[in-house]
Amino acid sequence: MINGYVIGESLRPGAEFAPRGLRLRKVGRLDVSESVAAGQPSYWTFVEWEAEEDDVAGLAQALADALEPENGWYADFTAGEERVVVFAGKVFRYRRGDPAGRAEAVAYGRSVGTPAHQLDWRE
Repeated sequence: MINGYVIGESLRPGAEFAPRGLRLRKVGRLDVSESVAAGQPSYWTFVEWEAEEDDVAGLAQALADALEPENGWYADFTAGEERVVVFAGKVFRYRRGDPAGRAEAVAYGRSVGTPAHQLDWRE
């Protein structure tokens, strides 16, 4: 089973994230005004979803195509023992708990403007 989330405000205007088999788990809206970076909205809509594990690469690519490239937005998900971290146009896949794989994704996030305190996905 693939489990993940995407922040609604991280999607490009006009973009759609609707891969085959996607199921909605929960939607919530949070005030994040004390921890956002310049250019990011004060309220975020968290969309938790799940899907079967039959097309991890396709799901990751659908996110990479839908995410806004500004402000270093990313989404992440787990697929079994794999962690997948997706930025606009870029996908990182590594075994959960692999410090080198995580470090590569974090370094990329910093390079595209993701605030360091937001590079906090769980393993």
